[in-house]
Amino acid sequence: MEYTPISPFMRPISHAHLRVVEHPEASVPGKPVNKWQLLRELSKAQAAFGVSERDLTVLQGLLSFFPDDALGGNAEMVVFPSNKAICERLNGMPCSTMRRHLARLVDAGLLIRRDSPNGKRYVRKHGEDRVAFGFDLSPLYCRSEEVARAAEAVREAEDRVRRLREVVSLMRRDLAALVEFGEEIQPGLGLWDQLRHTAAVIARALRRKLTLEDLSTYRGELEALLDQARNVIDGPETEEMNTNDARYERHHHNSNKDSIDFEPALEKGKGTADVRENDTEAPVADVEEADTRPLPKIPLHLVIASCPSLKTFYQGEVRHWHQLFDAACHVRPAMGISASAWEEAQRFMGPEQASIVVVAMLERFADIRSPGGYLRALTSKAAAGEFSCGPMVMALIGRQSAA
Repeated sequence: MEYTPISPFMRPISHAHLRVVEHPEASVPGKPVNKWQLLRELSKAQAAFGVSERDLTVLQGLLSFFPDDALGGNAEMVVFPSNKAICERLNGMPCSTMRRHLARLVDAGLLIRRDSPNGKRYVRKHGEDRVAFGFDLSPLYCRSEEVARAAEAVREAEDRVRRLREVVSLMRRDLAALVEFGEEIQPGLGLWDQLRHTAAVIARALRRKLTLEDLSTYRGELEALLDQARNVIDGPETEEMNTNDARYERHHHNSNKDSIDFEPALEKGKGTADVRENDTEAPVADVEEADTRPLPKIPLHLVIASCPSLKTFYQGEVRHWHQLFDAACHVRPAMGISASAWEEAQRFMGPEQASIVVVAMLERFADIRSPGGYLRALTSKAAAGEFSCGPMVMALIGRQSAA
């Protein structure tokens, strides 16, 4: 066609019509794009383009009039159905409603009207030339890459919300569990009622669709409350309550001098016993009984003070029992302790006491011939109910005092 009109028939011109000049047909890329895939991407990113589901329904009807599945190439992208044909394709949508949604698609820059001199939509051939008046889909095709980027950004935002929602849900569950545990060891504390109420409020909030900002706020609040609960459970008050038990345990074992130190036969240069990790197996015990073990009757700060080497191999902060467990999991492979030996130790000693044993072994690592075998030997004693980690810690404290 020798001339491309920009004014609509019997309607005022707007900025949307001037895009015909800003994006001429020559600028259309040649790579074909599947029209239905492009519509799905636009549906995902509809908020970025200011269109609604009903607008996209009308666009879907127009795309159905385009004969090929792919937009682009050298094919002309003008469809010329009548208003009646469009409404029939849209399951009887009123014509006034359809025209309103068409206007929104034009304003959004996804369509261009190419009106004939009399406003009719048709195609006319002049030899090999073909002139079509109707709705031009080339703007949608030209913005296909922009649509794809916007849709990907929406998916990434949805994924961030989903992952953050999972984190908040897990933290809320941990807070509720800490409340139940805290009431068992320190009943009557008013803090537990406050934390329980907060956990219930967040649980109700998670039933709704929350924004990323709301979830970030809940996460920050839960982090502070979890630290507060852990400080009460593992903090100085709890440690002070357990100190008397630890002192009594030390006094009980002082009657046997050898039991305070590490096993002599398992240290380098002391005895001929050669305990290998794969040859020493812990006896079978009731797993459920091991899982119900209480926290060690020794203050956590005393364990950390007796094992200064831990700071060299683990840079993280150790203020709670779960952090000591993370530290033990970190140094265990470097000590040559197999995963099976570590799992057996947790099963029969409990995660906290097994962690104490590992960090205590790290402090005397140079004196132990087979760390894996040594841990299995102590696991066997724990399974028989003949082991406590208290003497090991007290022996390390005694060595530091004598040094």
